[in-house]
Amino acid sequence: MNDASTPRAELQGPLRAAVEYGPLLVFFIANALGGIYAATAAYMIAASIALGVSWLLVRRIPVMPLVALVFVLIFGGLTIWLHDATFIKLKVTLVNALFGAILLGGLMFRRPLLQLVMGRSVDMDDEGWRKLTWRWGLFFFFLAALNELVWRNVSTETWVNFKVFGLIGLTILFAVLQAPLMMRHMKEQPDD
Repeated sequence: MNDASTPRAELQGPLRAAVEYGPLLVFFIANALGGIYAATAAYMIAASIALGVSWLLVRRIPVMPLVALVFVLIFGGLTIWLHDATFIKLKVTLVNALFGAILLGGLMFRRPLLQLVMGRSVDMDDEGWRKLTWRWGLFFFFLAALNELVWRNVSTETWVNFKVFGLIGLTILFAVLQAPLMMRHMKEQPDD
């Protein structure tokens, strides 16, 4: 039985990275080998498998990847069915805008929802969670706007590179830059 004091199992290390970033790598490789429509189909399959693996190993599916999968299946399906890459490009904008809206909307109700996403892995005070949630919410809107700017002005091949490497790189950089804020707001751990 799992009560509130028992931490939930989570994927760790290389397995977590494979589940989170593997579908994007599959998307990139499939695009190089077969173009955007083959890449979209491969991405849909790989993202579904990744969440299936997560479920099999830890009996839970993280919320953000689940939402992203729903959008991948809908917009990927439209991309393939209508043979129009606009839908898979638009998916990135919509998912980032949705995450931004959810995070900032949660703050309107005094609920830093980022705390729910990050779980017990980070133990910060309430002010730290509010500030971090604000930053991530605004960052997701920035990514949505940046994706719109890029996909409307470059080739599909360039956009794929931006999606796989640019967005991940920017996200990692942004996450690293949040470390000072997080360190300032970490709760004191009692000495054992």
